Amino acid sequence: MPKFFETLDKIKPAYDAAYKFVLFVCKLLLTADIVITTVCVVGRYVPFVPDPAWSEEVVLTLMSYMAVLSAALAIRRNAHIRMTAFDAYLPKGVIKFLDILADVAVMILAVVMIVVGFSYASGIGAKASYVSMPWLSKFWMYLPIPVAGIAMVIFELESLYNHIKSIFVKEAGK
Repeated sequence: MPKFFETLDKIKPAYDAAYKFVLFVCKLLLTADIVITTVCVVGRYVPFVPDPAWSEEVVLTLMSYMAVLSAALAIRRNAHIRMTAFDAYLPKGVIKFLDILADVAVMILAVVMIVVGFSYASGIGAKASYVSMPWLSKFWMYLPIPVAGIAMVIFELESLYNHIKSIFVKEAGK
């Protein structure tokens, strides 16, 4: 069985690349948020700097992308808030089972986010537009949900694999 896991471990660089890409996108979004917000605030108090009417809606849209994508990143780092108060009292096998159950539940949520999110983005979002930018579809406002769902599936597959692998492969020194 360890040979099987050694073969599957070769895909880890793809997960690393996906993580770095999503993290880079979050950094770009944060930078854009800071720049747009700064221009907006300066534009309110400095007469010769224009205050763009679209700034608030764009900042909120970018923040929604960052929020859901950073939540997907937390899956990879195993940094989500979770109940661990009873871990010291439960057998290790039960804890592993509960971790796998949680992975499956999050995977189901991610699939729902993809399916329903694309439905909303292409349905409701495509029919509406931003108030300050009537030429731009609100599709872009709904798109973060399915995009984050895709990222969650990618990182959840790795987490699920790691939990299953921990059952069959004993780490050196343990």
